Amino acid sequence: MRPIAHRLLAAAALLALPATASAHRQWLLPSATIFSGTSSWVTVDAAVSNDLFFFDHQPLRLDGIKAWAPDGSSATIENGSTGRYRSTFDVKLDKPGTWKIGTQQNGLMGSFKLNGEERRVGGRGGGMGPGGPGIPGGPGAGAPGGAPRPPVLSVANIPAEATDVKLTETMSRNEIFVTAGEPTTTVFTPSGKGLEMAPVTHPDELVAGEPARFRFLIDGQPAPGLKVIVIPGGKRYRNAENAVELTTGPDGVLKVDWPAAGMYWLNATLTDTKTSTPRATERRLSYATTLEVLAP
Repeated sequence: MRPIAHRLLAAAALLALPATASAHRQWLLPSATIFSGTSSWVTVDAAVSNDLFFFDHQPLRLDGIKAWAPDGSSATIENGSTGRYRSTFDVKLDKPGTWKIGTQQNGLMGSFKLNGEERRVGGRGGGMGPGGPGIPGGPGAGAPGGAPRPPVLSVANIPAEATDVKLTETMSRNEIFVTAGEPTTTVFTPSGKGLEMAPVTHPDELVAGEPARFRFLIDGQPAPGLKVIVIPGGKRYRNAENAVELTTGPDGVLKVDWPAAGMYWLNATLTDTKTSTPRATERRLSYATTLEVLAP
């Protein structure tokens, strides 16, 4: 066993996170991340599951997924289909360089009380059980027995006399990167909003046994001390999840040693008070990506 692999596997045993074992995780899984020429297609599976990259819970909705070509222009999602446990779609890689595919979502959630009754703010409303818009039994589903959910309210609907107002902003990114020909870096240009990854090591040039570095930013500034979870796929075929919790350095850079080739899910979350919505007191940021690590 390589020394690097031995160290990471030992760390995994110490830092395995029991709480993640039953979590529902959202992920995107490309058929590959490196392609030659500009006549290839990438097929992407999109789902929410307990075990990574195994379809056992529900699909991701396709209406929020976008693609960006290497020059930063919008690309087309083609052949989209949503089944019971997963969605799938294709992107034609007709320009050379690195493409970005994924979701960027901002939202608001919370609650307040009016005359002693708690009301919900944000999220998805309407729908009839047991299914919901786009996802069988998923977000937007009605109440048990098929009864419609109460209408979802916005901040503007909160009466002045409301009490116990608790509002949280949410900002999330879930993205993957695929390269046609030579890698490029245009799609990594930060927006300066929320939690983002600005790679030092190109995410389509990862090799087992070779350390990779990724810089994380919060509102465009380095994110020191950020906790990041790295989990290899294939939990269905082993006893341990092998999740490892790592921390960014003072410059916001995370170092990852890959013990073996395969697909890995990387996830970071953070809560702060830098809100922009009136009456919101908390902001929750999240970032997720799927990375392919190749054999040496």
